Amino acid sequence: MNAYHPACCSPLDDHDPLPRPLAGAQLISTRFDPTQLAADDFPRCAIAPVRGVAKRQAEYLAGRLCAREALRRVTGNAQVPAVGDDRAPQWPLGVAGSITHGDNWAAALVAPRNRWRALGLDVERLLPTERALRLQGEILTEAELQRLQPLDDAARALRISLTFSLKESLFKALYPLTLTRFYFHDAELLEADHDSARLRLLTDLHPDWRTGAELEGQFALFDDRLLSLVAVAA
Repeated sequence: MNAYHPACCSPLDDHDPLPRPLAGAQLISTRFDPTQLAADDFPRCAIAPVRGVAKRQAEYLAGRLCAREALRRVTGNAQVPAVGDDRAPQWPLGVAGSITHGDNWAAALVAPRNRWRALGLDVERLLPTERALRLQGEILTEAELQRLQPLDDAARALRISLTFSLKESLFKALYPLTLTRFYFHDAELLEADHDSARLRLLTDLHPDWRTGAELEGQFALFDDRLLSLVAVAA
């Protein structure tokens, strides 16, 4: 296995902040600093480079380093997922996975497909109250907006951030199974307690995933970040 570790990324961490780790899965994370990215980091890490500004390159490199280590732990083979024509990671046969990055933190979650058909992992910086309230109509359905009415502005902003992240996770989980793109108003967050959530589709994506289908999610707050996961069991 490649022993080089770039200065732009902190040592890989296997701490899982989610409340209920998935059976057989591995979550690997790292913090990254685009200002520390070196010109030869990609070839020295044996990872194909990606075009873009330093932030884009650093987050991509960090995510692939996490994915390679997670795959090594699950399969014994340290592979780097390729990038498909739709820009989604192409996971090896027999595994499901998801990569996320945001706020200088990246993570990958990998699990055997005989336990988990699909995974959707998303990290977000909590939206400031003013911005959350400004974006709420783009993220939430009318029914979701109605459920916000009893909440004060701070609680409303947190729910908007949570809804945004969970819908991102839902898309990441279902897109590989349906190959159909969908958007924020095509699903709704029905309920969320302190670390669990339930979502429902509002559109038909596939014969197996139609309007009304419901999925469970989970989430955790850490370091002013929000990490959410939607996992589809085998």
